[in-house]
Amino acid sequence: MKTRRRINLGKLLLMALFAVPLLGCSTPRVTDYAQQQPQLNLADYFNGRVVAHGLFQKRNGVVARRFTVVMDGQWQGNHGVLDETFYNDDGSTERRIWRLTQHPDGRFTGHADDVVGEAQGQQSGNAFHWKYTLRLPVDGREYDVQFDDWMFLMDQRVMLNRATMRKFGINLGQVLLSFSKE
Repeated sequence: MKTRRRINLGKLLLMALFAVPLLGCSTPRVTDYAQQQPQLNLADYFNGRVVAHGLFQKRNGVVARRFTVVMDGQWQGNHGVLDETFYNDDGSTERRIWRLTQHPDGRFTGHADDVVGEAQGQQSGNAFHWKYTLRLPVDGREYDVQFDDWMFLMDQRVMLNRATMRKFGINLGQVLLSFSKE
């Protein structure tokens, strides 16, 4: 009887060890923020000029790049163009032009020249969740990197953004941004 209890207790402990990490795997959904204020209207926020200050932080915490982004957005109906110019701390500049579509159910889709396939996003409450694959040039080569962006409207002028970058499911680092609407 004692042997059987030890085996059952051992199985129970083993199951618990495997179950505990799974409990932390649930990720938030954008709809979890449906009641959060102020309500984000992405098309309104990115209509006109927005300036952002940001940084890329490697997975070990080292800040590898700082940058400023000047964005000019124009919307006509449910279609928008967001023209972004990046000013990097090393003196280089980059440009990305997003072509965005707002769908009636709160979803957004987007395309840009360096985006592989179609970007998919959803807004709800004060939050916007955006996923896409970006083709990044690094040391003369190009790498397809997955971005998982979360944006949160803090007030009518300020929005915060945290994007996790992954390649083959491995976390490469995070991009942190603070947007300010002019």
